[in-house]
Amino acid sequence: MAAVLAVAAFAIARQLPPAGANALLHPLRQHVLTAPPASCDSATFTGADVVLKGWRCRTSQSRRGTLVYLHGVADNRASAAGFVSRFGRRGLDVIAYDSRGHGESDGTLCTYGFFEKDDLRRVIDTLAPGPVVLLGTSLGAAVAIQEAALDPRVTTVVAAETFSDLRTVATERAPFFFTRAAIERSFRLAEEQAHFRVDAVSPVAAAASIRIPVLLIHGAADTETPPAHSQRVLAALAGPKQLILVPGARHNQSLGGEVWTDIERWIDHNIP
Repeated sequence: MAAVLAVAAFAIARQLPPAGANALLHPLRQHVLTAPPASCDSATFTGADVVLKGWRCRTSQSRRGTLVYLHGVADNRASAAGFVSRFGRRGLDVIAYDSRGHGESDGTLCTYGFFEKDDLRRVIDTLAPGPVVLLGTSLGAAVAIQEAALDPRVTTVVAAETFSDLRTVATERAPFFFTRAAIERSFRLAEEQAHFRVDAVSPVAAAASIRIPVLLIHGAADTETPPAHSQRVLAALAGPKQLILVPGARHNQSLGGEVWTDIERWIDHNIP
C-alpha cells in the first residue's frame, strides 16, 4: 500500500507543473454576446501577429481625445459598454477590443502584457491624433502600465486592480498543494510554450519609467490580487500619481459609486 501511494503521489506531482502552466496561459474564453452600443462600429485591429476584434465608438460631443478600455482576464470587450456612454458624453472616443486569447480575438495564449502591450501599441497606431487615455482593469490595468512606460502618445492611465508582477501574483494564486518546485516548473513550462519571460511581465518595473499621471484604484478587501500590488506600483511611479483604496471592495468590485467621480475628475484634469 505504501508503494502504491508513493507511486500515486509521484504521478500527481508530475502532473502539477503542466496543469499550472495550462491554467496560467489559457484563461477561460468568454465569447461576446453583446451587440455594439449605438455609437460604436465593429472593428478589426492588427496586433502583433494576431487579429483583434473590437469596437470603435464615437463621442457625441466635441472630441477631446480617445479612451482605450482594456478588460480583465477571462473577460472581453462587452464589459466596456458602460464606459462608452459615460466617457462619450465627456468628449472621448472609446476603443474596446478583446485581448489576445479572449473573446473573438485570435491567439490561444495569454502572456499578461508581454505580447499584449505590443498589441496595444498597434491599436494606438490607428487612433486619430489627440490625447490617449488608457483605462484598464486587472489584466488590462497591468497591460496599460507596461505600455505607458514605452509609448509617449499615452497621456494618462487609470489602472484598477493591477498586479505588480506576474511571478508574485501567480505564486499567490497557486493552489495550496502546489509546492515551490511545482510553481517554478510551471513557470518554466509556460515560458517554453508561449515564448515569453515571466519576469519581464512587471508593471512595478515599468512604473519607474512612467512620468505621466497615473490613477490607481484597488479594492481594500481584494484577496485575489491584494492591495499591496497597487501600493508597490504607486511607490515606483515617477510622475503624478494617486491610489484610491475602496473600502470593502473585492477583486473586480472597485469601479463603482463615487470612484467614477474621481476617475472623471482625474481625466478632466489631465487632458485638455
